[in-house]
Amino acid sequence: MKRYKAILVGNGVMGGRHRARFEACGVEFVAVLDKECSDRSVLAASIAGKEFDFAVVTTPAVTHYGYAKFFLEQKIPVLVEKPLAITGEEAQELVDISLRNDTLLFVAQSECFNPLFLNFRKHFLLELNSLYVINSCDSELMRGNSPELSAKNVPAVRLEFRREHRYCPRCRDVDVSLDLLVHDLGLFFTLFRYEDVEVSSSIPAESCDRAGLCLKVVRGQYRGVTADFYVNRDSDVDVRTISVSYGRQGGSPESSYTVSLAHYLENGEIAHIPDSLENEHRFFLKLLDGACGDWGKRLAQTAADCVKMAASR
Repeated sequence: MKRYKAILVGNGVMGGRHRARFEACGVEFVAVLDKECSDRSVLAASIAGKEFDFAVVTTPAVTHYGYAKFFLEQKIPVLVEKPLAITGEEAQELVDISLRNDTLLFVAQSECFNPLFLNFRKHFLLELNSLYVINSCDSELMRGNSPELSAKNVPAVRLEFRREHRYCPRCRDVDVSLDLLVHDLGLFFTLFRYEDVEVSSSIPAESCDRAGLCLKVVRGQYRGVTADFYVNRDSDVDVRTISVSYGRQGGSPESSYTVSLAHYLENGEIAHIPDSLENEHRFFLKLLDGACGDWGKRLAQTAADCVKMAASR
């Protein structure tokens, strides 16, 4: 694999983590900009004369759009910490620029690369597919190699995503939906298509630190699946879980289970899972090397869709 050079914009907690993981992969950082420089001319002067292959943006969320747009317009690949932007319009604009300029845009939602989630996703989709029956009567869909799956006689399938942690002074420039909810929306949209989902209900936020959302799959092969989301960044506990419940089917009883997406320390706090960032960075470098191009485009669009959903609640 090529030895890449990069520039880091924002050297806080997440900036330090990204830098350490990329350096472990052989990436050399030729510059680290630790101060916010929203003025495009100042930013341009700061990187002038430096040769680098991509940029990493880990500044406050409200500045992500400006930095990402600056690099994409110069056709410089960029990895941006979540959220991609703070409005759906800005997020989609960045995706459109990346496509127009054929320049890689990657959003760091590392939970999607969490090995605990990847294992859950594999087994859950096997379970889900086993509940649906191929409707062979629709010959047009069959000829297109995308058979319609009938929800007839399928038990009610409900997901619950919970993400809570104790108060932290970081990431206070955006509310909890753009801070935490985008994580679980990102997981959800690796299971179901954004186009097939509608908001069932949105729980009014008690504050900028607690929120809830209910989604329903209303089209496509998995129509009828519902999902509840609850996020809290001022909680008494640390929780990252996905719960699955299946209603009765025929003589089968209801069933449910819960999967934790985190390891816990003895004091109950969540331990950081380095494999998530490592998997994320290795995949980003593969994309940068020209592999899995379509996956990269889909992930960027998913990140934009997460912002649209989170910002609209």
